[in-house]
Amino acid sequence: MKFVFYTHSLVSDWNHGNAHFLRGVMRDLIRRGHAAIAYEPADGWSRENLLRDQGPAALDAFSRQFPDLRSRPYEPGFNHEVALAGADVVVVHEWTDPVLVARLGWLRKSGAGFTLLFHDTHHRAISARQDIARLDLDGYDGVLAFGEPLRQRYLDAGWGHQVFTWHEGADDALFQPMPDIEPRRDLVWVGNWGDNERSQEIRDFLVEPVRALRLSASVHGVRYPAEALSALEEAGIDYRGWLANAGVPRTFAEHRMTVHIPRRPYVESLPGIPTIRVFEALSCGIPLISAPWDDAEGLFRQGTDYLMARNGAEMTARMRDLLHDPALAASLAQNGLETIRARHTCRHRVDELLAILDDLGGNLKARAIPEKVHSGFPSGNAEKQRVRAFHRFHETGKGSQEAAE
Repeated sequence: MKFVFYTHSLVSDWNHGNAHFLRGVMRDLIRRGHAAIAYEPADGWSRENLLRDQGPAALDAFSRQFPDLRSRPYEPGFNHEVALAGADVVVVHEWTDPVLVARLGWLRKSGAGFTLLFHDTHHRAISARQDIARLDLDGYDGVLAFGEPLRQRYLDAGWGHQVFTWHEGADDALFQPMPDIEPRRDLVWVGNWGDNERSQEIRDFLVEPVRALRLSASVHGVRYPAEALSALEEAGIDYRGWLANAGVPRTFAEHRMTVHIPRRPYVESLPGIPTIRVFEALSCGIPLISAPWDDAEGLFRQGTDYLMARNGAEMTARMRDLLHDPALAASLAQNGLETIRARHTCRHRVDELLAILDDLGGNLKARAIPEKVHSGFPSGNAEKQRVRAFHRFHETGKGSQEAAE
């Protein structure tokens, strides 16, 4: 089959964690003999920031690291109808321009032969409900939500014809243990700052425990304000800026442990949805300690695959335990890796996606998909104005996929 993914970016993972997962899914589809291509906006927020931060060499590095992956940037006037010729499955990420979201739905309603899926990997259905409510999903055959609580939100709101839970997962072809590398430092955290969604949590569960234990620690990520950088420096934490996702496995291997610090919307409103970094860390066999998080769907085994800390004092104690108990650290690393390989790789997610497509294949026959009447997309100003309110996230940078990391 031919799979087409509309994504915010495939080539840039600058503050854009969905790129991690999509790369792994596409690579597994290709290994199975399918065709897969991505389309991304030429002026995408993540792509532009990557170029501003790292320069064109970062895009060249993507091509070297993932030679089998293809992503084509599009600009206004791009002929999406021609680009989708021969497509069997089209997956549209929720950060796609709302006008294009509607346009692709219109193509499907007008008789296009592909199965059309909407993919949500963010908390905007909670934190910016009206922006998701404005999206025209009527032509979509199904919605892929990256957690059961998010799926329930879609069902309760009546968004989409059918909604499926499709968690993210680790690309274990890339995220593997590196036992030949000797850890040189105590702790690493790979994560972005964000818009005050976990600022206090970072202080409580990272900065202060590291300071108290005087650990050798590193932080990778972007969008750290001056006051955050000062706090890291005062605690003796090395801030190392952006790290390409392909370089994360080696960075994990160079450290003895890592932490998971979920963003507040997931803790308070969407329990059970971890960031993709949890999957990737466990897939690399690094011991992980999590700030409070309700694994409502039983994805992992608390206390076996990872440790939980309810507050800063417990986080400090857990870090001390891991540093002084090599057997505990080794057990966590092994157990977490086993759970990933048994349940949470991109291979598992492709299996699930193909099962969803099989399910839809039977159900689509019951849906009234009209014969193609014309290929034009209604472009009235009222429709465009209605959905362009969504773009305020572009202007503020608050819709940058930051919650995925």
